[in-house]
Amino acid sequence: MWWGVAAALLANVFISCGFVLEKRALSALPELSVKRPARMVRVLVSSPLWLAGCLSLGLGFAAQLLCYRTLPLAAAQGILVSGLVLLILLSSRFLGERLSARELAGVGAILLSLGMIVLSLDKEADTVSTSAPAGRFLLIALPSLAAGLWLYLAAELRAKRRHRIPTTGIAYGVGVGFLYGVSSLTIKGVSGLVSGSDVLGTAVDLLASPYPYTLAFTGAAGLVMSQAALQRCRASLIVPVCTTANCLHAVAAGTFVFGEPLPDDAPRLLLRLGGIALAVSVLLALPRHDEPAPEETPGGAPAPGPVRGGAVRGDVPGSPPPSAAEPEPPERRPAVLPPAPVPTPHRGGPVP
Repeated sequence: MWWGVAAALLANVFISCGFVLEKRALSALPELSVKRPARMVRVLVSSPLWLAGCLSLGLGFAAQLLCYRTLPLAAAQGILVSGLVLLILLSSRFLGERLSARELAGVGAILLSLGMIVLSLDKEADTVSTSAPAGRFLLIALPSLAAGLWLYLAAELRAKRRHRIPTTGIAYGVGVGFLYGVSSLTIKGVSGLVSGSDVLGTAVDLLASPYPYTLAFTGAAGLVMSQAALQRCRASLIVPVCTTANCLHAVAAGTFVFGEPLPDDAPRLLLRLGGIALAVSVLLALPRHDEPAPEETPGGAPAPGPVRGGAVRGDVPGSPPPSAAEPEPPERRPAVLPPAPVPTPHRGGPVP
């Protein structure tokens, strides 16, 4: 069981590094669109940095196979969520996405949730299921895939409307998270069918199950959707939202699909559920958009306010502001003319 914990932590390192490398590569690539997947793939494979990130993600998913094979699904998801700590730190260091005080508090809370989940593990008492009926799996997987695609496409349509509110990436993250949630269930099912002693029998069992086809679809669709969303949004925003949706889906649906019971004794049950709830609540409470920066002039100084009545001496840098009591120089005073004489009426006849 402790090999599963080590595999989960190793998966966190590979996956976090992979997302950061892909984000660095995407920032230098032209804008990607899910409507042109072939062009997107050509652009992506032309970037060596993106290929390195893709390789790192692949190693992370391979480490997840061992994690799902040796740990209950709820415990595995709780530990994998802790990888966001490393992701946030790497995003701050290499992507310039600075951490706020709120995000730093979230990092500490996620570390606490990781400790709670690890303490809830018991090698003798926990039951790890490695198989599930195909009908039960499809009953959860197909509606989840449809919901994820609908959420993502709805976000795309809203983003193209005129006078729209700038997107925060939440809908993108939830849509991709549903696809990755199905992918987590698929990897869990594949891990139960893989056998090193009978390669031919493993291949036959895999082809007869829905897992390879579901994994191929979620891999292709998730690649296109996640890369477009990652290019438009902050990595420290879109990945936590996606991971939260993935964790919620995998724990809720996986318990039903694979029939893994929760811990029997109350202390371990409280630690397990409390750790997962704490991690998910922290992720949901993370800031969803950046605070707007104050507007500045091209020279870096705040924009000056309007000046009424023309230029004054205070407009010149270094000169004191004009005083209301200060008299104007004599040469600028207007000349005062005597009033014109007013004619008086003449009595006794017309005026000549």
